[in-house]
Amino acid sequence: MKLTSKTTIHLAATADRHTQTFIIQYFPKMNSPLAFSFPLLLLLLFFFLSSIPSVSTISPHAKKQPPNGMLPSEAETLFKIMDSMSSDQSWRVSYPNPCKPGSSWPGIECKQGNDGYLHVTRLDFGTRPNPTCKKTATFPYQIFSLPYLQSVFFFNCFTHTKTTLSVSADRLYNSSLQQLSLRSNPALVGSIPPQISSLKFLQILTLSQNRLNGQIPVKIFSLNSLVHLDLSYNLLAGTIPVQVGNLRNLVGLDLSYNSLTGSIPSTIGQLGMLQKLDLSSNSLTGSIPDSIEKLSLLAFMALSNNKLTGNFPKGLAKLQSLQYFLMDDNPMFIPLPVEFGILVKLQELRLANSGYSGSIPPSFSQLNNLSTLSLQNNRLTGEIPVVFGSLSHIYHLNLSRNFLDGVVPFNSSFLKRLGRNLDLSGNPGLCLNPAEAYSVKIGIGVSICGSNKNGSLIKPVKKSQAPRGLQKSFSLFPALGAFALHYMLFLV
Repeated sequence: MKLTSKTTIHLAATADRHTQTFIIQYFPKMNSPLAFSFPLLLLLLFFFLSSIPSVSTISPHAKKQPPNGMLPSEAETLFKIMDSMSSDQSWRVSYPNPCKPGSSWPGIECKQGNDGYLHVTRLDFGTRPNPTCKKTATFPYQIFSLPYLQSVFFFNCFTHTKTTLSVSADRLYNSSLQQLSLRSNPALVGSIPPQISSLKFLQILTLSQNRLNGQIPVKIFSLNSLVHLDLSYNLLAGTIPVQVGNLRNLVGLDLSYNSLTGSIPSTIGQLGMLQKLDLSSNSLTGSIPDSIEKLSLLAFMALSNNKLTGNFPKGLAKLQSLQYFLMDDNPMFIPLPVEFGILVKLQELRLANSGYSGSIPPSFSQLNNLSTLSLQNNRLTGEIPVVFGSLSHIYHLNLSRNFLDGVVPFNSSFLKRLGRNLDLSGNPGLCLNPAEAYSVKIGIGVSICGSNKNGSLIKPVKKSQAPRGLQKSFSLFPALGAFALHYMLFLV
């Protein structure tokens, strides 16, 4: 085939950019003496260049692939924490890549950050399958140097070597910690450091069942993000700071089983989101503040085993969300408030060993959701309300050691359903209808009306002959109900 200038132009037009540039720069015009040799060279060059695979150009601004691992500095911090806390394994050897999917540590959670690296977000210590703690373990302050850590749990970790929570505020400012939980650590001693208030993102603070002492630091109540605060089962003393009212987002407050004194601050009424309040087993005095009526979401309130006195708040009936009210063992010595009968959501009402007098209000028979009623060891008089026998949800009823009299108003079906969970003993004026008595096999602590075991007539004992001593009585069933609600509301 004879190559002409038209053929050359066609080849040049169909060639890629690099070939066209080569043609323009190195091929002379077709009317030159070499015009007939250049088309052949052009054709050979075209086929040569078209056979070379094209290579895409990599932009210097192209997105890099995220690294599959941790920052070396963060990994080293984690290794130091593990070396000081647990001897379950040689962590550096067994798990050189702590966050690597498929080979991550037990008790650790990691998430990828915006920088593409994997970062530690959660650590659990104390119970298997999580790492267990060695006897020499002390509180690892390095956890506050993990900038992406959100939750950390130490359960039964610090058991032999005494340790404290002393930390520098400088270590806390860069922390993202949202949940700090230290439970059941008998070697965790000392006071609660005020520097914890630097953890601005903290939502859950649990320091329960340790041996922390001293006063509750006021600065803790500047943690506006707190949703749950549990300082129970420690050796804390002093009063409850009035600044507790600053925690407007608080849902659960548990200061039980300490040695707190003074009165319940009225500022507690500012906690409009509160659902659980447990101040039991302290040495609190005074009366329940009237501001408590503002806690419209309150479902659980425990004030047992204190030194509270005086009348109940006037607005008690406004607590329409209340399901559990536990106030045993307080020297109240007043009549039972009729307002309790208006709290229709009540499931457990415990007012034992508190010196209540007078009759049981008939309004109590309106508590159709009630499952537990404990009124033992008081000075109650009169008859048991007849309608109590129609409380279909009740499974535990303790009216023992009072001054109640008359015929027990319960039929055999009711008596069989409660069985040993019914205690009416210590009320000499009470007696059981013979028709009902012979249909049940379990004693309820009262005699049969009309005769004793020898067949002689039984007369009700005069009130002056009834025992007057107030004895403490504890029941397993109400306690189980209280703990059940605790875990239902707050699984920390």
